Amino acid sequence: MTQARGSTRRPAAARPTAKAVLPVLLVAVVVFAELIEDGMIWLPLLVAGPALAATTNRPRGVLLVGFLALVFGSILGARADVPDGELAAVLAGLLAVTLASDLASALRARRERVLAAVRSVAEAAQHALLRPVPETVGPFRVAVRYSAAAAEARIGGDLYALISTPYGIRMIVGDVRGKGLPAVGTAALVLGVFREAAHDEPDLVAVVDRIERSLERNLDCDDFVTAVVAGYPGAGRLELVNCGHAPPLLVRAAGDVVPVEPADPAPPLGLRALSGQTPGLQALTFADGDQLLFYTDGVTEARDRDRAFYPLAEGLARHASDEPDRTLTALHTELLAHVGGRLDDDAALLLLHKPAHDTGLPLRGRVRPAKDRV
Repeated sequence: MTQARGSTRRPAAARPTAKAVLPVLLVAVVVFAELIEDGMIWLPLLVAGPALAATTNRPRGVLLVGFLALVFGSILGARADVPDGELAAVLAGLLAVTLASDLASALRARRERVLAAVRSVAEAAQHALLRPVPETVGPFRVAVRYSAAAAEARIGGDLYALISTPYGIRMIVGDVRGKGLPAVGTAALVLGVFREAAHDEPDLVAVVDRIERSLERNLDCDDFVTAVVAGYPGAGRLELVNCGHAPPLLVRAAGDVVPVEPADPAPPLGLRALSGQTPGLQALTFADGDQLLFYTDGVTEARDRDRAFYPLAEGLARHASDEPDRTLTALHTELLAHVGGRLDDDAALLLLHKPAHDTGLPLRGRVRPAKDRV
């Protein structure tokens, strides 16, 4: 909300915070202690005021705290009849600490500006790389959650995309070997090739082949990308090509959660030349009311203090609902609570939900084992 013209209200960033007031309170405490006891017992502690201000205030605030400390130090020294030489030494030390603290505050403010600029560039790169996924795509409702391990950069090596093509809805969820900024280039390459091939190739396996050929030309020999490429050509049929990635979790309308294990396991993208194995197409019935969760190993390999992995399937069974965004919000919150607030690896979640038609009757059906769904 924009600020009204002529308003006297200061921006939130300009208002004094509790941390900014702490150095002044510290100076006040020292002054009060010195008033109780005569002499120079507490007077040298005035230097703690500007020193603390260097970590909480801007340079002008540091100078203000230092000025207050110098004024009160002079008054208290004269009141206690402190010898001129001793008082001058204390005040000189206080002045030196104030100037050093002011310099430290200026350097800290400069680093904060640089970090803000880096974050701004990283956010722009993330929006270009991981384009926002709309809440509704074709017949699906979609939700995405993404957390980068490189918290200051806000981007990492996990990737996802969901687009509408002449051949139906197509999507990819993948994980580049490594994490942080070094993996961003590979993720950009994979997503760029996927977006082009998904519109050009009628066969989903051909889309994967295009990505594989591009990675063979551009990746180092020890780099690779695990990924699941999926397509929905229509008529309740979902196609999957799993290249060394974690199996998606299928939630049937009845509420059962089943991992979709690949019928023909294939190596990660970029490693086909080493194994000579080509991926196969897996077909899956995807009816009204069904949901499919794609994720990266940053989710399933997240550990708590006891080194226990996060149980994603159980969490999905607890939080599954008809609102994909609500489901992923609950999962993401529970995941962060499991690890104590911060992930050690990039993590991505993409939930696909095909809403049930309003027939007035509840959907029911028998859930077959994943290995029988072909």
